[in-house]
Order: sequence, then structure tokens, then C-alpha cells
Amino acid sequence: MSTAKIKEKSLARSTSVVSSATAFSRVLGLIREQVMAYFFGASMATDAFIMAFRVPNLLRDMFAEGALSAAFIPVFKERLVNRSEKEAFSLASILFTLIFLVVGLIVLLGIIAAPAIIFITANGFTENPEKFDLTVSLTRIMMVYLLLVSLSALVMGMLNSFGKFAIPALSAAMFNLGMVITVTIFLGFFQKPVYALAVGVLVGGVGQLAIQLPLLWKIGFRFKPIINIWDEGLRKVLKLVTPMIIGLSAGRINILISTFIASFLIEGSISYLNYSYRLMHFPMGVFAVALGTVTLPKVSEMAAKNDLRGLSRMFHEALSLNLFMLIPSAIFLAFYGNEIVEMIFQWGSFSKTDSEKTYMALLHYSYGLIGFATVRVIVPFYYAFKDSKTPMKISIIAVAVNILLYWPLTKLLNFAGLAAATSIGGLVNMALLVHYLPSKGIKIESSRVWLNTFRIVIAALLSCYIGKLVPFQFISQNLIVERIILFLVPVAVSVVSFLIFCYLFRVKEVNRIKNIFKRN
Repeated sequence: MSTAKIKEKSLARSTSVVSSATAFSRVLGLIREQVMAYFFGASMATDAFIMAFRVPNLLRDMFAEGALSAAFIPVFKERLVNRSEKEAFSLASILFTLIFLVVGLIVLLGIIAAPAIIFITANGFTENPEKFDLTVSLTRIMMVYLLLVSLSALVMGMLNSFGKFAIPALSAAMFNLGMVITVTIFLGFFQKPVYALAVGVLVGGVGQLAIQLPLLWKIGFRFKPIINIWDEGLRKVLKLVTPMIIGLSAGRINILISTFIASFLIEGSISYLNYSYRLMHFPMGVFAVALGTVTLPKVSEMAAKNDLRGLSRMFHEALSLNLFMLIPSAIFLAFYGNEIVEMIFQWGSFSKTDSEKTYMALLHYSYGLIGFATVRVIVPFYYAFKDSKTPMKISIIAVAVNILLYWPLTKLLNFAGLAAATSIGGLVNMALLVHYLPSKGIKIESSRVWLNTFRIVIAALLSCYIGKLVPFQFISQNLIVERIILFLVPVAVSVVSFLIFCYLFRVKEVNRIKNIFKRN
């Protein structure tokens, strides 16, 4: 497929495609969490699984969906634009071969060193030998997922570079679906039911890769094992990926420290933080991750053409869309978080006390959502200029701030203090990235950004307040229907109110969203 045939779409429209696919994936992700909460609650088993999955999951963020994908796309796109499709595919084959060798070795080492890894990262578990041994066994099973998701991320980067966003965005749905099916069908086949979750991770990882392969074949890629450490493109990718890994490592070390501290806190702390983080991550995945996914290939092409004016326009468009979606989402989580947790998780083994503690963590994750999401949108602009060192340095500073806040905030808020410190660190990261972006030649109209942000904040606060005032009572023998209705009525009022206020306050994104729906 020639690059000339790649259909160009507006940022908003492309983002809507990815957001729709990602929203479906995130809904399945919430169902996955519901299944886990229903069968296991916030227990020793869930703490063990979450801790065990955290190890390959953090490595995935560093080597796959985080660093590797972000480093690969600008170089791959540059070859497509300035050279030929054949040379771009050759680079891809070199990277596929490298992943098989390097990540395969990391997986093997992770399986062997699992006891040491859990001893270091969740030392509090050593007080309960059964919990420690269970976590080690689950870690060994799920380490293989790292190889599957690394290959999947590289395929996703290639497809995104060809303007193919929908199927790669749906790949996460296959992961969640694989877990849900495995747990619900095979739960009784295991002496320790939690092993069904670990096997589900592997089944989901296979599905995540497999769904993208037909489209990869369609664009013309044919894998050939190539070992060429002197390839110019590979050297560029490695030059980009090294500081990315260091920067992401700082953030991932921070998560491990957070988990380490949580392992000494009240039983279920890791589970409360995990469930609340998943809820916070839902709007971020639907909007910010989707927007960042679409933005990176587009700004990489503009950077290759040295189109600074286009990059400035793209920055304001991406930032405005991000703030329009994520500010009301953050305020919404703060206002309605308790109702959301009860509706989604308070079933089976998940008690009302579990809901209250999960909401406590969610409340302190909610304001961090704006920082986490905006970082996802801004970082691609640095990567487009092949600058991964600046985000790395800023990430390290933000993590240092985060870690310094752990002690005082956990003393004040217990496990919720870990969420609060993480959120503040995310906001610091965002502020520094925005501050240094003009050094790349991208002009930022600060007054325009601040005015737009102020309008969106006021509209979101007013709409959520109005939604909370709505008197509504629903009487039914069906508890599921009652919960859903009691939740959706005030939410619908809040959403409609928000759009009306944004229209009155002349927030331009309302018209953009309206035009997307008209075209679709």
C-alpha cells in the first residue's frame, strides 16, 4: 500500500474512530474488573494477582506500548515519507527479530527471578508465605504476556503509520474478552481459582496480537528474520528508546514503590488502588490515549516536513480536545465516584466497605486525571522531533516529587495518600512539559489555553452540581435496573447541561463534536 493512498482525516475525526473502538475495549475492561471483583472481591487472591500482573505490565509500558511504539513510529513514518515502503518494512522486520530475541530473554529471566522480584517489590507479602508463593507462581505464568504485547505494539505502530487506527484500538478488547471468557468458563477447573485470571492474561495476549495480523498482511508486510545491528533506522530507534525507557522506568519505579508501601498497609489496599485506578483510566484511555495514538503519526509527518506552523495548530487542537473531554471527566469522577463504584463493583464478594475505600482512592486519582491525560497528548510532540531526553528528565523530576509526598500523604490519608501523591506528580509532569514545549518552535497561545480551560471548568462544575440536585427515585424489584437508572438519570442531566453551558460559553469543541456526528 503506497503512502500516497493513506487517507488523511482530521485529528478530531480520527480520534473519534479510535475513541469509539477504545471505549468498547474499556467497557470490556470494566466488565473484566467486575468479574474479578464479583468472584474475588478485595482479597488476598486479588492482591496477589494484581501484584503479579504488575511486573509484566510495567515492563510492557516500558518496552512495548510505551517506549518501543513511541520510538518506532517517527522513524518508520520518516522512511515511509522520505524513502520507500520497502525500506520501512525492512526496518520493521529488523525490530521484530530483535524483539523475539531480547524480550524473549527478558521473559525467561523474569520467570527464573520471580521470587526475588516479588521479594523486592512486595516485601510485605513475606509475612504471609501462602500469599508470597501464590504471587510468585502467578508472575511466572504471566511473564509470557510481555512478549505477546511487545509484538502487538509494534504491529499497532505500523498500522497507525498507515492511517489504520480502528482495528489496533480494538486489540485491547480482545485482551479483555479473553480474560472474561477464561475466568467465567474455566474458573472451576483450577484448584486455586485465581489461576484462571493468569491464564486469561495469556489468552487475551494472543487475541490482542492475532486480531491485527490480517490487516498487517493487507498493507503488504511480510516478516523476514533480519539481524542487522548497523541499520541506520534501528540506531535511530535505539537512540530514541533509551531515554524513553529511562524516563518510563522512573515512573514505573514509582509505581513499584507505591505498591511496596501499599503491601504494608491494610488488607485490600492494593486492590482498592487498582480498582480506582481502572475507573480513572477509563476516560483517559477513551480520550487521551486515543488522541495521543492519532497525534503521534500526524505530528511525526509534520516534523519530517519541518511544518512548525502546522505543528502549533495541531498542538492547540489536540490540547483543546483533550481538555474538553478530560476536565469534565475528572470533575464527574469526583462528584459521582461513589455511585460509580457501587454500580460497577458492589456485587458478590465486593462489600459496601470495599466500595467506600475504593471511592476514597478514586477521589484522589480524579484530579490527577487531567495531568496524566495531558501528558499523553503533549509527549508525542517531543517524540516527533526525536527528542526523548526532555520528557525523560521531566518524568524523573515528577517522580521525585511524587516519592517525596508519599510519607506525609499516607500518614494523612492512608492508602489514598498514594493516589494523591501520584496525581500531584502527574500535574507537575504536565506543567513542565507545557513549559518547555516552545523550545521546539511550537508557539503556545497561553491566554487562549487558560481562557478555554476556565470556561470548561466552570461548565463542568455547574453541570455536575445541577445533576446532583435532580430529585429522582426509582422503585423496582430488579436491583441492577434500579442502580443503573438511579445513576444514568442525573448523569444524563449533567452531560446535557455541560454541552449547553459550553455552547453558551463559546467553547469551540462543541461545534467540532457536532460536525463529527453529522458526517458519521
